[in-house]
Amino acid sequence: MKTILITGASSGIGEATARHFQARGWNVIATMRAPSEDSTLADLDNVLVTRLDVTDAASIPVAVAAGIEKFGKIDVLLNNAGYGAYGALEAFTMERIRRQFDTNVVGLLEVTKAVLPHMRQNRSGTVINISSIGGQITFPLGTLYHGTKFAVEGLSEALHYELEPLGIRVRIVEPGMIKTNFGGRSFDFAMDEGLSDYAPTAEAMGRLFGKLASNPSAPETVAEVIWEAAHEDGDRLRFRAGEDAARLLEDRKSQDDGTFIGGIKKLMSG
Repeated sequence: MKTILITGASSGIGEATARHFQARGWNVIATMRAPSEDSTLADLDNVLVTRLDVTDAASIPVAVAAGIEKFGKIDVLLNNAGYGAYGALEAFTMERIRRQFDTNVVGLLEVTKAVLPHMRQNRSGTVINISSIGGQITFPLGTLYHGTKFAVEGLSEALHYELEPLGIRVRIVEPGMIKTNFGGRSFDFAMDEGLSDYAPTAEAMGRLFGKLASNPSAPETVAEVIWEAAHEDGDRLRFRAGEDAARLLEDRKSQDDGTFIGGIKKLMSG
């Protein structure tokens, strides 16, 4: 029986993936910042719910060790924990800027580093990193979020080269708009009333997101794509999740910068 370790498993994509893999006979190490708040995953067979906060370095090796002790092996690591910081760059304190990168990038790297010795010893394993359409394209006021997701894309592709000879695969999953709490606790919006120059852009961003999020995919859609990525035996690196992701990423690939960015501006205009 194979085992997957998931970060950010308390809700959304992480929770849906935990249920998807458990229902198909896998062991699941479902990690989250506050396990005491979870009342459902822990009731499932072959699921270990344990604490892991990607911004708390000390919690990471403890969770990895607990998972290995419980199930004997980690076959797949899903780096899912993350959130989106949007707003004018001037409106963010350096503390909030560092928190975005510490969560989405540095935390991902720390968890990966903690699991790699185990996978390297076994000469097998798969690391799946949740990126976003925002790792290939950008939206207004997303300087921080897109910066982190572009970083995830780059580090994942580079990591592929060094891990493949060791029998370890790297996969990138790029969801589009998903029905999750991304707009709630997973969303950090910054705007200063004194920065009125950015107000028109913020209003335009609201219109754009309203159009893009009109028909979001369910988290289970992403879970199915993650399942596919975990079982990919070839050299495929990137997996798109959601019809909007497929459409937008294909447009970005086929169009030059001016054409694609012009299209985004048109959607923003009303």
